Amino acid sequence: MGRDFPGSCLPANCPLPRSKGIAEAVRDLPVGLEIFAHGALCYSYSGQCLLSSVIGGRSGNRGMCAQPCRKHYTLVEGKTDKYGRPADLYEVPVKEHYLLSPKDLMTYRDLGRIAGSPVASLKIEGRMKSPEYVATVVSTYRRALDAVAAGTFVPDPSAERDLYLAFNREFTRGYLMGDRLRDLMGRDRPDNRGLCIGKVTRFDQRARTVTIVPDRPIALHPGDGILFHNPEHPAASWGCSLNSEPLAVKDGIELTVARPVLAGTRVYLTSSVDLAARARQIAGSPSPDLRHPVPVDLSVRVDAEGHLSIAGTIRPPGRSPVSVTGTPGLTMEPARSRPLSREQLAEQLTKTGGTPFAVAGRSLEYDGTRFAPVSGINQVRRDFFTQAEAELVAASRPAPADARAAEQRLKHYTARLREGTAAPAGSARHSCGVVLVADMLETVEAGAAAGAAMVCFEPDSFLCRKGIHDEDRLVRTEAAIRAALAACRKKHCRLVWKLPRVTQGAEMEALRTLLPRLVTAGLDACMTDNPGTAAALSAAAPGIGLFGSFGLNVFNAETVRVFARQNFGWLLLSPELSGSEIAVLAGAVQNDTGRPQLSVFVQGSLETMVTEDCLHALLSTCRKKGGSCARNRWIGIRDETGHLLPVRTDGACRSHILNAAETSLIEAVPDLAAAGINSLVIDARGRPGAYAREMVTVYRETLAPGESGKRKGAGSKKTPKDRIREIALGGITTGHYVRGLKDE
Repeated sequence: MGRDFPGSCLPANCPLPRSKGIAEAVRDLPVGLEIFAHGALCYSYSGQCLLSSVIGGRSGNRGMCAQPCRKHYTLVEGKTDKYGRPADLYEVPVKEHYLLSPKDLMTYRDLGRIAGSPVASLKIEGRMKSPEYVATVVSTYRRALDAVAAGTFVPDPSAERDLYLAFNREFTRGYLMGDRLRDLMGRDRPDNRGLCIGKVTRFDQRARTVTIVPDRPIALHPGDGILFHNPEHPAASWGCSLNSEPLAVKDGIELTVARPVLAGTRVYLTSSVDLAARARQIAGSPSPDLRHPVPVDLSVRVDAEGHLSIAGTIRPPGRSPVSVTGTPGLTMEPARSRPLSREQLAEQLTKTGGTPFAVAGRSLEYDGTRFAPVSGINQVRRDFFTQAEAELVAASRPAPADARAAEQRLKHYTARLREGTAAPAGSARHSCGVVLVADMLETVEAGAAAGAAMVCFEPDSFLCRKGIHDEDRLVRTEAAIRAALAACRKKHCRLVWKLPRVTQGAEMEALRTLLPRLVTAGLDACMTDNPGTAAALSAAAPGIGLFGSFGLNVFNAETVRVFARQNFGWLLLSPELSGSEIAVLAGAVQNDTGRPQLSVFVQGSLETMVTEDCLHALLSTCRKKGGSCARNRWIGIRDETGHLLPVRTDGACRSHILNAAETSLIEAVPDLAAAGINSLVIDARGRPGAYAREMVTVYRETLAPGESGKRKGAGSKKTPKDRIREIALGGITTGHYVRGLKDE
């Protein structure tokens, strides 16, 4: 660990064996891999969460997540109507209601295994945390890693106690070390658990005291935070700060409290004045074992005229040595009575307190016959280490020529950004088509029959799941895609195979087997959400068309150009873009040679999360409990404001959480077409053919008003927006198209 080059953090959903495989595969690249080791876990796959964004405009992709996963939700289930909307809903009785709240990650006990893997560094949560939290957690892991390196690491119960007291929502070893479901999720409470110290045995009404039988030796002090929590009566939980010294009694510890407490209530220490004091000490003046100074070799010389000079070689770990040549800064005079000995001079010159250095080796050329004030010698030493620090920083910077070249590239880049403008008003209208995303053959057929220019088909059978033989999965997937190809071919509609948002090893192996056969059958393009899968697609079928979906988060013109160089021919822009931002992006690349076609998501339930956690596992219909996860059963979660968020469970038992209201940009169609957008995307995954047929029809008629008279029943006075609202799930919203994201 600790290699000195840029790093890339693996998602917290990545198990350690897979992390090792990734690290080994990129060992020869100048990028180190980092893994998340301690702190709050995201419920969603990293970088694939839009829930905070759609609820309040605070985007997790910009570091502004409002943590809606820590809120109270109710699980609901029901049937679906002809358009795939929920009907006959009822609340599912579950004991815990913080359905999306994971426990916090702690890998302290596993550091031996982790440090033995080929990852370069560990990531510890520090954003929005107190200095005391950071000091406690970082120092604990630093000492543990040093012990691992020395071969002496044994988990220290007192160190674990400090981690619990710093902050925890109960700890998990995470996906990294194989925890799942109840071992990973903390659905009962989303707040700090602290450290359980015992149980209440008695409450004295008259004295207003409780007696606690401790589970472990514990010292409590005034100012400590205490929480009383009874799992059978969670609403009665409450906390306080101790105002008086606890009293040791025969059968435990006696505390004065302000409210009654039921016998059997668990008692948690949620903050400790002792730990806070130690943390402040660490932050202000760390102990020597927490310092990792940079080694430096010194060469000290006093010449024949008495000129004292210091030179040295800095040896930063993992980097090339840095030479430092000091200038003579002091002349030592011949001693009259008591010369400065070699040992005294060496002692003064090798002191490094207050600097980032430690003297690892030294040579001294001095005959021991001269004298100089200690203050002067100290100043020479200080000047040298100041120069050494500057030289070390300079060695980390690019060469002047490289810096000037980078400045020129930056000027060129910013000039290109300024060139981006929206298409001028009244510009010539270009061809703009309707694209449908579907996951059922019924929906594919309906969309093609309604005139979609292209259907992106994501057959659920492709995902790997325990209990389904790989060959069976391949056969079913191939049959589904061949049937979809035939249905689209009849209607002169292009079919694109959409890969799952998350593709792992089993899917990648299946892809290499299946794709060449499907290309022979007429498939000419695939859609993916990540560049790694795109590379695998190109390797499996050279020349295959590459289409980019939501997961690429295409937010600006430079991203379009990057993916163009990777041979993407079609890109779906980020749903977090506003209308004006879409117009500027499209204008910036309109004259680029070979630019991909640009598409905008205009209709459907926006996918806000994809997670390894299976919410269906809370239901009796879970396939792991003998159920079927039947498609005609609708499940969702209701937030505290009454909004229903649909939940779709895929073939790998991942949960996909959708926005409560459907995105609908029907009124923006003319502006999108004028801006140069090539296609409008309707997401009909999880929706039957009736929904796809009507939505494709409405958008086609809006794009080509002259065709509306040919529609059956064309005399209706309903507007396109009215027709959409009638079949939409949860109402309609323009999302970020009008309001954009919040900047702060």
